[in-house]
Amino acid sequence: MNKQSLRHIKREATANALADAAFALALERGMDGFVVEDVVQRAGYSRRTFANHYSCKEEAAAAAAVIFIGAEEVEDWITKLNEDIAPPDVLYHLMKMQLTAEHIYKLRQLVSLSKQYPSLEPYILSGLHRLQISAQETLSELSYGRYPEGYTHLLAGAVYGAVLPILDGSLNVLLPGQSADENPEAITFDHYLDTMFSFLRNGF
Repeated sequence: MNKQSLRHIKREATANALADAAFALALERGMDGFVVEDVVQRAGYSRRTFANHYSCKEEAAAAAAVIFIGAEEVEDWITKLNEDIAPPDVLYHLMKMQLTAEHIYKLRQLVSLSKQYPSLEPYILSGLHRLQISAQETLSELSYGRYPEGYTHLLAGAVYGAVLPILDGSLNVLLPGQSADENPEAITFDHYLDTMFSFLRNGF
């Protein structure tokens, strides 16, 4: 492992630790109940280190829900892909890998918090947008110029836009790991995902 790779891993680990500390404090105390100094003390870093990663406590708290740990797993999966795989199928698997039960649960908690603390909302949306852009760039790279310009943007936008109603509770969808006994009327997340991609593949 070269020095640049090691530096990147350390930087990522520091950002994750700060984000996790801010997220935990937000749940424990609410956004008005802590300051950046509390975050750095809990994570074991300095205010200067915090400033190297985040502009404010809201950005750090929101980052905890969208930090994606499995980048190497995705890269390995991409290298083994058949070049003929359709973009919706690529995106389906990317969604499965990105939006784990932990990510979705944290995002839903943050969306719930943002109703009381609106300052959180732009950072949550920004985090989701980063996931969307990452997926769109992967789709574009794997499309090899076979599709019209804008197609991958439209596809990624439609899919990630469909996630928002799950997070704000507009749609009655069980999170991964939740029991149907908790909400017998709800559909499972996997069923929702399969239905959404069925529309994308076959038309509305």
